Amino acid sequence: MENTLAVILAGGRGERLSVLAQERTKPAIPFAGKYRIIDFTLSNCVNSGVSKVAVLTQYQPLSLVDHLGVGAPWGLAAPGRAIRLLQPFLSPEEHRNWYKGTADAVFQNLQYIERQKAEHVLILSGDHVYKMDYSLMLNFHNDNQADVTLAYTRIPEADLSQFGTVSVDDKGQVTSFEEKVKHPKSNLISMGVYLFKKDVLLRRLEEDARLRSSKHDFGHDVLPRVMKKQRLFGYEFQGYWRDVGTVQTYWQTNMDLIHMSPGGYLSEADWPIRTNDEERSPAIVSESARVIDSLVSNGCLIEGHVEHSILSPGVIISEGAVVKDSIILSDSTVGSHSIIDCTILDKEVVVEAGCHIGFGDDMRVNRKEPKVLNTGITLVGKWAKIPPGTRIGHNCIIYCGVVEEDFRSDEIPSGQTVSPRKRRSVRTH
Repeated sequence: MENTLAVILAGGRGERLSVLAQERTKPAIPFAGKYRIIDFTLSNCVNSGVSKVAVLTQYQPLSLVDHLGVGAPWGLAAPGRAIRLLQPFLSPEEHRNWYKGTADAVFQNLQYIERQKAEHVLILSGDHVYKMDYSLMLNFHNDNQADVTLAYTRIPEADLSQFGTVSVDDKGQVTSFEEKVKHPKSNLISMGVYLFKKDVLLRRLEEDARLRSSKHDFGHDVLPRVMKKQRLFGYEFQGYWRDVGTVQTYWQTNMDLIHMSPGGYLSEADWPIRTNDEERSPAIVSESARVIDSLVSNGCLIEGHVEHSILSPGVIISEGAVVKDSIILSDSTVGSHSIIDCTILDKEVVVEAGCHIGFGDDMRVNRKEPKVLNTGITLVGKWAKIPPGTRIGHNCIIYCGVVEEDFRSDEIPSGQTVSPRKRRSVRTH
Protein backbone atom coordinates (compact mmCIF):
# COMPACT_ATOMS: atom_id res chain seq x y z
CA MET A 1 0.00 0.00 0.00
CA GLU A 2 3.04 2.30 0.15
CA ASN A 3 2.44 3.09 -3.54
CA THR A 4 -1.21 4.02 -2.98
CA LEU A 5 -2.59 7.50 -2.34
CA ALA A 6 -5.95 7.73 -0.56
CA VAL A 7 -8.26 10.62 -1.46
CA ILE A 8 -11.16 11.08 0.96
CA LEU A 9 -14.19 13.07 -0.21
CA ALA A 10 -15.21 14.99 2.92
CA GLY A 11 -17.02 18.09 1.71
CA GLY A 12 -20.59 16.79 1.87
CA ARG A 13 -23.31 19.13 3.07
CA GLY A 14 -25.49 16.45 4.63
CA GLU A 15 -28.83 18.12 3.92
CA ARG A 16 -30.77 14.99 4.98
CA LEU A 17 -29.20 15.27 8.44
CA SER A 18 -30.88 18.62 9.07
CA VAL A 19 -29.50 20.62 12.03
CA LEU A 20 -26.80 18.02 12.74
CA ALA A 21 -25.05 19.31 9.62
CA GLN A 22 -25.99 22.96 10.02
CA GLU A 23 -22.61 24.01 11.40
CA ARG A 24 -20.37 21.19 10.16
CA THR A 25 -19.72 18.94 7.17
CA LYS A 26 -21.23 15.45 7.35
CA PRO A 27 -17.96 13.52 7.94
CA ALA A 28 -17.29 15.72 11.00
CA ILE A 29 -20.55 14.85 12.77
CA PRO A 30 -19.89 13.17 16.15
CA PHE A 31 -20.66 9.48 16.20
CA ALA A 32 -20.72 6.54 18.64
CA GLY A 33 -19.72 8.65 21.62
CA LYS A 34 -16.22 10.05 21.18
CA TYR A 35 -15.76 9.51 17.44
CA ARG A 36 -16.50 11.43 14.23
CA ILE A 37 -17.88 9.70 11.14
CA ILE A 38 -14.67 10.26 9.16
CA ASP A 39 -12.68 8.33 11.80
CA PHE A 40 -13.81 5.03 10.28
CA THR A 41 -12.44 5.79 6.79
CA LEU A 42 -9.24 7.32 8.17
CA SER A 43 -8.67 4.34 10.46
CA ASN A 44 -9.24 1.97 7.54
CA CYS A 45 -6.50 3.79 5.64
CA VAL A 46 -3.96 3.61 8.47
CA ASN A 47 -4.81 0.03 9.44
CA SER A 48 -4.49 -1.01 5.77
CA GLY A 49 -1.01 0.48 5.50
CA VAL A 50 -1.86 3.62 3.51
CA SER A 51 0.59 6.33 4.53
CA LYS A 52 -0.47 9.22 2.28
CA VAL A 53 -3.97 10.66 2.64
CA ALA A 54 -5.58 13.71 1.03
CA VAL A 55 -8.88 14.99 2.43
CA LEU A 56 -11.02 17.13 0.12
CA THR A 57 -13.17 19.60 2.05
CA GLN A 58 -15.73 22.19 1.03
CA TYR A 59 -18.88 22.74 3.11
CA GLN A 60 -18.42 24.09 6.68
CA PRO A 61 -14.87 22.68 7.06
CA LEU A 62 -13.81 24.27 10.37
CA SER A 63 -14.98 21.44 12.64
CA LEU A 64 -13.34 18.85 10.39
CA VAL A 65 -10.07 20.78 10.15
CA ASP A 66 -9.94 21.15 13.94
CA HIS A 67 -10.58 17.44 14.37
CA LEU A 68 -7.97 16.23 11.88
CA GLY A 69 -5.17 18.62 12.85
CA VAL A 70 -1.88 17.26 11.47
CA GLY A 71 -3.14 13.68 11.63
CA ALA A 72 -1.27 12.68 14.79
CA PRO A 73 -4.03 10.46 16.30
CA TRP A 74 -3.93 8.33 13.14
CA GLY A 75 -0.14 8.19 12.99
CA LEU A 76 -0.06 10.41 9.90
CA ALA A 77 2.25 13.02 11.44
CA ALA A 78 5.14 10.54 11.62
CA PRO A 79 8.09 10.65 9.15
CA GLY A 80 7.13 9.15 5.80
CA ARG A 81 3.42 9.64 6.49
CA ALA A 82 1.22 12.61 5.67
CA ILE A 83 -2.30 13.96 5.67
CA ARG A 84 -3.15 16.88 3.41
CA LEU A 85 -6.36 18.93 3.51
CA LEU A 86 -7.34 20.35 0.13
CA GLN A 87 -10.02 23.02 -0.31
CA PRO A 88 -11.58 24.42 -3.50
CA PHE A 89 -10.33 27.84 -4.51
CA LEU A 90 -10.83 30.41 -7.22
CA SER A 91 -8.06 31.23 -9.66
CA PRO A 92 -7.59 32.53 -13.24
CA GLU A 93 -7.76 28.91 -14.42
CA GLU A 94 -11.14 28.33 -16.03
CA HIS A 95 -11.92 25.07 -14.21
CA ARG A 96 -11.23 26.38 -10.70
CA ASN A 97 -14.44 26.88 -8.76
CA TRP A 98 -16.58 25.20 -6.12
CA TYR A 99 -16.66 21.43 -6.59
CA LYS A 100 -19.50 20.47 -8.92
CA GLY A 101 -19.48 16.72 -8.14
CA THR A 102 -17.33 13.95 -6.71
CA ALA A 103 -15.32 13.53 -9.90
CA ASP A 104 -14.86 17.28 -10.30
CA ALA A 105 -13.58 17.54 -6.72
CA VAL A 106 -10.78 15.08 -7.54
CA PHE A 107 -10.20 16.64 -10.97
CA GLN A 108 -9.56 20.06 -9.44
CA ASN A 109 -6.79 18.47 -7.37
CA LEU A 110 -5.13 16.50 -10.16
CA GLN A 111 -2.00 18.66 -9.92
CA TYR A 112 -1.48 17.50 -6.35
CA ILE A 113 -2.23 13.86 -7.27
CA GLU A 114 0.18 13.93 -10.24
CA ARG A 115 3.02 15.04 -7.96
CA GLN A 116 2.58 12.09 -5.59
CA LYS A 117 4.72 9.00 -6.07
CA ALA A 118 1.82 6.60 -6.28
CA GLU A 119 0.81 3.88 -8.73
CA HIS A 120 -2.76 3.70 -7.48
CA VAL A 121 -5.30 6.18 -6.16
CA LEU A 122 -7.96 5.06 -3.70
CA ILE A 123 -11.08 7.27 -3.81
CA LEU A 124 -13.10 7.07 -0.59
CA SER A 125 -16.18 8.62 1.00
CA GLY A 126 -15.70 10.20 4.40
CA ASP A 127 -19.23 9.55 5.66
CA HIS A 128 -19.56 5.77 5.83
CA VAL A 129 -19.23 3.46 8.84
CA TYR A 130 -17.33 0.23 8.13
CA LYS A 131 -14.06 -1.62 8.69
CA MET A 132 -12.26 -2.65 5.54
CA ASP A 133 -8.74 -3.78 4.72
CA TYR A 134 -7.99 -1.95 1.48
CA SER A 135 -4.84 -4.04 0.93
CA LEU A 136 -7.02 -7.08 0.18
CA MET A 137 -8.86 -5.03 -2.43
CA LEU A 138 -5.52 -4.00 -3.95
CA ASN A 139 -4.44 -7.65 -4.17
CA PHE A 140 -7.71 -8.49 -5.96
CA HIS A 141 -7.19 -5.50 -8.27
CA ASN A 142 -3.67 -6.61 -9.22
CA ASP A 143 -4.57 -10.28 -9.58
CA ASN A 144 -7.24 -9.35 -12.14
CA GLN A 145 -5.04 -6.79 -13.93
CA ALA A 146 -7.87 -4.31 -13.44
CA ASP A 147 -7.73 -0.68 -14.50
CA VAL A 148 -10.34 0.23 -11.90
CA THR A 149 -11.88 -1.76 -9.06
CA LEU A 150 -14.92 -0.74 -7.04
CA ALA A 151 -16.06 -2.26 -3.77
CA TYR A 152 -19.62 -3.51 -3.49
CA THR A 153 -21.78 -5.07 -0.82
CA ARG A 154 -25.25 -6.57 -0.56
CA ILE A 155 -28.16 -4.78 1.10
CA PRO A 156 -31.92 -5.39 1.47
CA GLU A 157 -34.01 -4.85 -1.67
CA ALA A 158 -36.07 -2.07 -0.04
CA ASP A 159 -33.01 0.20 0.20
CA LEU A 160 -31.51 -0.37 -3.26
CA SER A 161 -32.96 2.71 -4.94
CA GLN A 162 -30.85 4.98 -2.70
CA PHE A 163 -27.56 3.69 -4.12
CA GLY A 164 -25.70 2.91 -7.31
CA THR A 165 -25.98 -0.79 -8.10
CA VAL A 166 -23.68 -3.07 -10.10
CA SER A 167 -23.81 -6.45 -11.78
CA VAL A 168 -20.71 -8.63 -12.09
CA ASP A 169 -19.90 -11.78 -14.05
CA ASP A 170 -18.43 -14.97 -12.56
CA LYS A 171 -14.91 -13.53 -12.89
CA GLY A 172 -15.82 -10.37 -10.98
CA GLN A 173 -15.84 -8.01 -13.96
CA VAL A 174 -18.54 -5.34 -13.81
CA THR A 175 -21.13 -5.78 -16.56
CA SER A 176 -23.59 -3.03 -15.64
CA PHE A 177 -23.74 0.05 -13.45
CA GLU A 178 -26.95 1.86 -12.53
CA GLU A 179 -27.08 4.99 -10.40
CA LYS A 180 -30.06 5.19 -8.00
CA VAL A 181 -32.81 3.64 -10.13
CA LYS A 182 -36.18 2.41 -8.83
CA HIS A 183 -35.85 -1.16 -10.08
CA PRO A 184 -32.15 -2.10 -10.29
CA LYS A 185 -30.91 -5.29 -11.91
CA SER A 186 -29.08 -6.52 -8.81
CA ASN A 187 -28.83 -6.13 -5.04
CA LEU A 188 -25.13 -5.29 -5.16
CA ILE A 189 -24.53 -1.66 -4.26
CA SER A 190 -21.42 0.40 -4.82
CA MET A 191 -19.82 1.45 -1.51
CA GLY A 192 -18.16 4.58 -2.87
CA VAL A 193 -14.74 2.89 -2.64
CA TYR A 194 -12.85 3.10 -5.96
CA LEU A 195 -9.29 1.95 -6.69
CA PHE A 196 -7.78 3.45 -9.87
CA LYS A 197 -4.54 3.00 -11.65
CA LYS A 198 -3.19 6.53 -11.39
CA ASP A 199 -2.78 7.08 -15.14
CA VAL A 200 -6.30 5.77 -15.78
CA LEU A 201 -7.75 8.17 -13.19
CA LEU A 202 -5.99 11.14 -14.79
CA ARG A 203 -7.22 10.30 -18.30
CA ARG A 204 -10.80 9.58 -17.26
CA LEU A 205 -11.15 12.76 -15.18
CA GLU A 206 -9.68 14.96 -17.91
CA GLU A 207 -12.14 13.38 -20.34
CA ASP A 208 -15.05 13.95 -17.95
CA ALA A 209 -14.11 17.59 -17.40
CA ARG A 210 -14.47 18.29 -21.13
CA LEU A 211 -18.02 16.93 -21.31
CA ARG A 212 -20.59 19.67 -20.76
CA SER A 213 -23.36 17.09 -20.40
CA SER A 214 -21.62 15.41 -17.46
CA LYS A 215 -22.66 15.85 -13.82
CA HIS A 216 -19.02 15.17 -12.96
CA ASP A 217 -19.90 12.36 -10.59
CA PHE A 218 -18.01 9.06 -10.28
CA GLY A 219 -21.10 6.89 -10.03
CA HIS A 220 -23.28 8.69 -12.55
CA ASP A 221 -20.67 9.55 -15.19
CA VAL A 222 -17.11 8.28 -14.81
CA LEU A 223 -17.60 4.62 -13.90
CA PRO A 224 -20.18 3.81 -16.61
CA ARG A 225 -17.69 5.13 -19.20
CA VAL A 226 -14.83 3.18 -17.61
CA MET A 227 -16.92 0.00 -17.85
CA LYS A 228 -17.25 0.43 -21.62
CA LYS A 229 -13.58 1.23 -22.28
CA GLN A 230 -11.44 -0.50 -19.66
CA ARG A 231 -11.22 -3.35 -17.19
CA LEU A 232 -13.61 -2.49 -14.34
CA PHE A 233 -13.86 -5.12 -11.60
CA GLY A 234 -16.01 -5.42 -8.51
CA TYR A 235 -14.59 -6.48 -5.13
CA GLU A 236 -17.15 -7.93 -2.71
CA PHE A 237 -17.09 -6.65 0.88
CA GLN A 238 -18.97 -8.86 3.32
CA GLY A 239 -18.65 -6.93 6.57
CA TYR A 240 -20.81 -4.31 8.27
CA TRP A 241 -21.23 -1.16 6.13
CA ARG A 242 -23.61 1.77 6.55
CA ASP A 243 -24.09 5.07 4.77
CA VAL A 244 -25.18 7.43 7.56
CA GLY A 245 -26.70 9.99 5.24
CA THR A 246 -30.11 10.37 6.92
CA VAL A 247 -31.33 11.05 10.44
CA GLN A 248 -32.80 7.55 10.65
CA THR A 249 -29.63 5.76 9.45
CA TYR A 250 -27.47 7.94 11.72
CA TRP A 251 -29.63 6.98 14.71
CA GLN A 252 -29.89 3.31 13.73
CA THR A 253 -26.18 2.88 13.06
CA ASN A 254 -25.36 4.37 16.45
CA MET A 255 -27.83 1.95 18.03
CA ASP A 256 -26.30 -0.99 16.11
CA LEU A 257 -22.92 -0.26 17.66
CA ILE A 258 -24.32 -0.50 21.18
CA HIS A 259 -24.75 -4.23 20.65
CA MET A 260 -21.56 -4.67 18.62
CA SER A 261 -19.15 -2.74 20.82
CA PRO A 262 -18.67 -4.36 24.24
CA GLY A 263 -15.40 -6.17 23.62
CA GLY A 264 -16.09 -5.88 19.90
CA TYR A 265 -16.53 -3.47 17.02
CA LEU A 266 -15.10 -0.26 18.46
CA SER A 267 -12.40 -1.92 20.56
CA GLU A 268 -10.89 -4.63 18.36
CA ALA A 269 -7.15 -4.60 19.03
CA ASP A 270 -6.21 -5.63 15.49
CA TRP A 271 -8.34 -2.96 13.81
CA PRO A 272 -8.74 0.02 16.17
CA ILE A 273 -10.89 3.02 15.31
CA ARG A 274 -8.69 6.02 16.07
CA THR A 275 -9.88 9.52 16.85
CA ASN A 276 -8.71 12.89 18.12
CA ASP A 277 -9.71 12.04 21.68
CA GLU A 278 -9.77 14.90 24.16
CA GLU A 279 -8.48 13.77 27.55
CA ARG A 280 -11.32 13.53 30.06
CA SER A 281 -11.72 12.01 33.48
CA PRO A 282 -13.53 8.65 33.72
CA ALA A 283 -17.32 8.64 33.70
CA ILE A 284 -19.04 8.83 37.07
CA VAL A 285 -22.18 6.80 37.70
CA SER A 286 -23.81 7.68 41.01
CA GLU A 287 -25.36 5.19 43.40
CA SER A 288 -28.84 6.35 42.44
CA ALA A 289 -28.20 5.97 38.68
CA ARG A 290 -29.09 3.09 36.41
CA VAL A 291 -27.42 2.44 33.04
CA ILE A 292 -28.76 -0.30 30.73
CA ASP A 293 -27.51 -1.38 27.31
CA SER A 294 -25.71 1.92 26.55
CA LEU A 295 -22.38 3.43 25.47
CA VAL A 296 -21.06 5.99 27.97
CA SER A 297 -18.00 8.14 27.20
CA ASN A 298 -15.40 9.62 29.52
CA GLY A 299 -16.30 12.76 31.45
CA CYS A 300 -19.99 11.87 31.83
CA LEU A 301 -21.84 12.29 35.11
CA ILE A 302 -24.92 10.08 35.44
CA GLU A 303 -27.35 10.42 38.32
CA GLY A 304 -30.50 9.38 36.45
CA HIS A 305 -31.66 6.48 34.24
CA VAL A 306 -30.01 5.79 30.85
CA GLU A 307 -31.28 3.00 28.62
CA HIS A 308 -30.31 1.96 25.08
CA SER A 309 -28.57 5.28 24.46
CA ILE A 310 -25.21 6.78 23.58
CA LEU A 311 -23.60 9.53 25.65
CA SER A 312 -20.67 11.51 24.24
CA PRO A 313 -17.95 12.98 26.49
CA GLY A 314 -18.99 15.40 29.23
CA VAL A 315 -22.72 14.69 29.23
CA ILE A 316 -24.61 15.27 32.50
CA ILE A 317 -27.76 13.30 33.28
CA SER A 318 -29.24 14.80 36.44
CA GLU A 319 -31.03 13.02 39.25
CA GLY A 320 -34.46 11.70 38.30
CA ALA A 321 -33.87 12.24 34.57
CA VAL A 322 -34.61 9.46 32.07
CA VAL A 323 -32.81 9.05 28.73
CA LYS A 324 -34.04 6.28 26.44
CA ASP A 325 -33.30 5.33 22.80
CA SER A 326 -31.40 8.60 22.37
CA ILE A 327 -28.05 10.07 21.36
CA ILE A 328 -26.63 12.87 23.52
CA LEU A 329 -23.58 14.67 22.13
CA SER A 330 -20.73 16.27 24.05
CA ASP A 331 -21.23 18.54 27.07
CA SER A 332 -25.01 18.52 26.96
CA THR A 333 -27.02 18.58 30.19
CA VAL A 334 -30.33 16.90 30.92
CA GLY A 335 -31.98 18.55 33.92
CA SER A 336 -33.57 16.80 36.88
CA HIS A 337 -36.74 14.79 36.21
CA SER A 338 -36.60 15.46 32.46
CA ILE A 339 -37.37 12.71 29.95
CA ILE A 340 -35.47 12.34 26.66
CA ASP A 341 -36.98 9.69 24.40
CA CYS A 342 -36.01 8.85 20.79
CA THR A 343 -34.12 12.15 20.49
CA ILE A 344 -30.74 13.40 19.29
CA LEU A 345 -29.30 16.28 21.31
CA ASP A 346 -26.35 18.00 19.64
CA LYS A 347 -23.39 19.47 21.55
CA GLU A 348 -23.78 21.83 24.53
CA VAL A 349 -27.55 21.57 24.69
CA VAL A 350 -29.18 22.43 28.02
CA VAL A 351 -32.48 20.75 28.83
CA GLU A 352 -33.83 22.35 31.98
CA ALA A 353 -35.71 20.50 34.74
CA GLY A 354 -39.05 18.82 34.14
CA CYS A 355 -38.93 18.71 30.32
CA HIS A 356 -40.19 15.86 28.15
CA ILE A 357 -38.71 15.57 24.66
CA GLY A 358 -40.28 12.87 22.50
CA PHE A 359 -43.60 12.71 24.31
CA GLY A 360 -46.92 11.24 23.19
CA ASP A 361 -48.02 8.86 20.43
CA ASP A 362 -48.51 11.47 17.70
CA MET A 363 -46.06 10.70 14.87
CA ARG A 364 -46.89 13.48 12.42
CA VAL A 365 -43.95 14.15 10.11
CA ASN A 366 -42.09 17.41 10.36
CA ARG A 367 -43.98 20.10 8.44
CA LYS A 368 -40.82 21.96 7.39
CA GLU A 369 -38.68 18.93 6.47
CA PRO A 370 -41.09 16.00 5.94
CA LYS A 371 -38.54 13.89 4.03
CA VAL A 372 -35.95 14.32 6.77
CA LEU A 373 -37.92 13.74 9.97
CA ASN A 374 -40.66 11.15 9.60
CA THR A 375 -39.69 8.18 11.79
CA GLY A 376 -40.35 9.66 15.23
CA ILE A 377 -36.89 11.05 16.01
CA THR A 378 -36.66 14.62 17.34
CA LEU A 379 -33.53 16.75 16.74
CA VAL A 380 -32.19 19.45 19.03
CA GLY A 381 -29.40 21.59 17.54
CA LYS A 382 -26.16 22.78 19.14
CA TRP A 383 -26.30 25.25 22.04
CA ALA A 384 -30.09 25.10 22.29
CA LYS A 385 -31.58 25.82 25.71
CA ILE A 386 -34.92 24.14 26.45
CA PRO A 387 -36.93 26.04 29.11
CA PRO A 388 -38.11 24.24 32.27
CA GLY A 389 -41.24 22.13 31.89
CA THR A 390 -41.25 22.20 28.07
CA ARG A 391 -42.88 19.27 26.26
CA ILE A 392 -41.71 18.51 22.72
CA GLY A 393 -43.28 15.81 20.56
CA HIS A 394 -41.85 13.52 17.86
CA ASN A 395 -40.34 14.54 14.50
CA CYS A 396 -39.59 18.03 15.82
CA ILE A 397 -36.62 20.23 14.95
CA ILE A 398 -35.18 22.60 17.54
CA TYR A 399 -32.63 24.74 15.73
CA CYS A 400 -29.12 25.60 16.88
CA GLY A 401 -28.88 28.30 19.51
CA VAL A 402 -32.55 28.67 20.42
CA VAL A 403 -33.26 30.11 23.88
CA GLU A 404 -36.34 30.50 26.07
CA GLU A 405 -37.65 33.56 24.21
CA ASP A 406 -37.84 31.50 20.99
CA PHE A 407 -40.51 29.19 22.45
CA ARG A 408 -44.02 30.54 21.96
CA SER A 409 -45.50 27.82 24.16
CA ASP A 410 -44.38 25.24 26.69
CA GLU A 411 -45.74 22.50 24.41
CA ILE A 412 -44.36 21.88 20.92
CA PRO A 413 -46.60 19.36 19.09
CA SER A 414 -45.14 16.61 16.93
CA GLY A 415 -43.92 17.74 13.52
CA GLN A 416 -43.22 21.34 14.58
CA THR A 417 -40.02 23.39 14.31
CA VAL A 418 -38.55 26.00 16.67
CA SER A 419 -36.13 28.50 15.12
CA PRO A 420 -34.23 31.45 16.65
CA ARG A 421 -36.21 34.67 16.29
CA LYS A 422 -32.97 36.51 15.63
CA ARG A 423 -29.64 35.36 14.26
CA ARG A 424 -27.00 34.68 16.90
CA SER A 425 -23.26 34.47 16.47
CA VAL A 426 -21.69 31.05 15.95
CA ARG A 427 -19.36 29.85 18.70
CA THR A 428 -17.06 26.85 18.82
CA HIS A 429 -17.56 23.73 16.72
